[in-house]
Amino acid sequence: MIRNSKYIYSDEVIDVPSHLHAGRYFIDSLHAFGDRVALTNGEKHTSITYAEIVRDAMSIAVSLTRMGVKRGETVGVCMETRVEYWPIVIGASCTGAAINPFNIGYTADELKHVLNITKPKYMICSEIAYKLHSGTFKTMQFIETTITIGGSGQTTYEDLLKNEINYADFDVVDVDGKNDSLFVLFSSGTTGLPKGVMQTHLNVISICSLKNALNTNDRTLFITPWYHTMGLLGVLRYLQTGCDMVFLPKYETNLYLRTIERYKIKQLLLAPPVLVATSKSKAKYDVSSVIFIYSGAAPLRKDTIEDAKKKFINLKAVTQGYGMTETTLAIIRDTYEKAHLAKPGGVGFVVSGCVVKVIDIETGKVLGPNEPGEIRVKGPAVMKGYIGKDISEDFDEEGFYKTGDIGYYDDDKYFFIVDRLKELIKYKGYQVPPAEIEAVLLQHPAILDAGVAGVPHPAGELPRAFVVLQPGASVSEADIHGFIAEKLSDPKHLRGGIRFVNEIPKNPSGKILRRKLKEMVLERSKL
Repeated sequence: MIRNSKYIYSDEVIDVPSHLHAGRYFIDSLHAFGDRVALTNGEKHTSITYAEIVRDAMSIAVSLTRMGVKRGETVGVCMETRVEYWPIVIGASCTGAAINPFNIGYTADELKHVLNITKPKYMICSEIAYKLHSGTFKTMQFIETTITIGGSGQTTYEDLLKNEINYADFDVVDVDGKNDSLFVLFSSGTTGLPKGVMQTHLNVISICSLKNALNTNDRTLFITPWYHTMGLLGVLRYLQTGCDMVFLPKYETNLYLRTIERYKIKQLLLAPPVLVATSKSKAKYDVSSVIFIYSGAAPLRKDTIEDAKKKFINLKAVTQGYGMTETTLAIIRDTYEKAHLAKPGGVGFVVSGCVVKVIDIETGKVLGPNEPGEIRVKGPAVMKGYIGKDISEDFDEEGFYKTGDIGYYDDDKYFFIVDRLKELIKYKGYQVPPAEIEAVLLQHPAILDAGVAGVPHPAGELPRAFVVLQPGASVSEADIHGFIAEKLSDPKHLRGGIRFVNEIPKNPSGKILRRKLKEMVLERSKL
C-alpha cells in the first residue's frame, strides 16, 4: 500500500485502448496516415505507403481466417527484411493468432529447436527462406500450411491479397489482450539456447503508447533485423506515429553511409557495433543531415559517442535505451523531448507505467542510488513468461522480472548499465565487467572491434581479449597490454592474453555472443 522509497517509479501513466487488441490498434493508427510513405528500401529504392500496408493487412487477415487460422494458434514468419513483412505481421495480428518471427539465418538444428518450442501450424516465408529451410519445414508435422512470397509453397502470398476490404467494414477476432500472446520471440541466446518469450497484446500496445525516443517528423534509418524485438517493435512503434522510415536489408558500411547521403537521413536507430563501424569509417560521404542517434541492444560507451560526434558534425544528441525481448523493448530509456537530460554512458529513465528496483546480488537487499546490483523490473511491458517454463524461476516474490543485468541509478534516478550478471569475470574475488574492458579497447586507434571472456584459472578467471584490427593497422600485444594497464585497475588487466581474430561473434542485434567467445577460449586451451 505504501511505495518503497528505493524503488524507482515512472512519473506518468500509459493511455491504452480499452479493447487491448494490437491488430485493431495498428489498423486504426496506420489508416489515419493514408498515402503517406511509410517504409523505403534504401538499397532497392522501393517504398510502401501506410494505406498499402493497411489494405494488404486487412486482406491477409481475412484470407488467413478463411484458411482456418484461429485465436491461440501460431503463425510462423521467416523471411529477409522486406516490405511484405508488415502487412503479414499486422494482418496475422488481427486473426487472434500468435505470430512467431524466425531468423532466416538459423541453421537446421537451430530452426528445429525454435520450431519445436512454438509449433506453428502455418508458416509464411519468402522464396529465399523456403529454398533454405523447406527441408526442415517438411519434417515438422505440426506445420500444416506453407505460404510463400513468390510461389513454391502450398499457397502464395499473392493469393492472400485477392480480397477487397473496406476499412469501415473490417473487424478483428476477439482476444484477451492481457493474457493472449501476440508475439513469440526468442531471447538472444548469448549465454545459452534461445527461449520462447511470450509478448501479449497489452505488452505490445503499452510499449507502442510510450512517448517517442525519436522525433517522428524526421526521416529515420533503421538497420536492426525485424525478427528481433528491437527491429520488430521499433518499427511498429514508429509506424503507428506516421514516421517516414528508411531501412536496409543488411549492414554494409559504404551502403549505410551512402543511404544517409541519398535520403538526407536525420535520425539513426541502431546498435553500438553499427555506430562504431560507421564512425571509424574513412569513406567520404555527406552525412551532415544526421542530427539525432538512438542506440539500443547493447551498451554504448562514452568514447563511441565522442567518435560519433566527430563523424556526424551536426549531431545534437546521442541517446540510449535499455531493454530486452522479455520487456518487449526498452523499459529504461531516453526520450526525444528529454534528450537534453541524457548522460554519457547512461540509458535513461524508467518508462511510463513501470517500476524498477536494484538488488544486492549477494544479500537480496534493495539498494539505493549509486549502488550497483541486479536490475529487476515490473510493469505492463514485461512478458507473460517463457513457453514451457515455470515463471517462478524468472520472477521474484513481488512479481519483478530478474533481468540478470547489473546496473545502478544516480541521484536523478537516471540509470547506468554495468554488465550482465552471468558474464562478470570473477578474478580473486573481484567482479570484472568484460564490457568495460571492451569499451577501453575500442578507444585504441588500431582496434576496430573487441570481445573479452574469462579464461579458467586457480584465481577464478583471467580476462582474455579477442581483438579485430582496423584495416591496414598494426599493434603488438605488449602495446595493448600497456594501453589497458594505463586505463584500468589491476583486476581488469589482460592476464588471460590477447588473440587477434577476424571478427567478434555477435547476434544480429549486435550483442556479443559470450558463449561463442567461451568456446574460442576453450578451443585455444586444448591446443
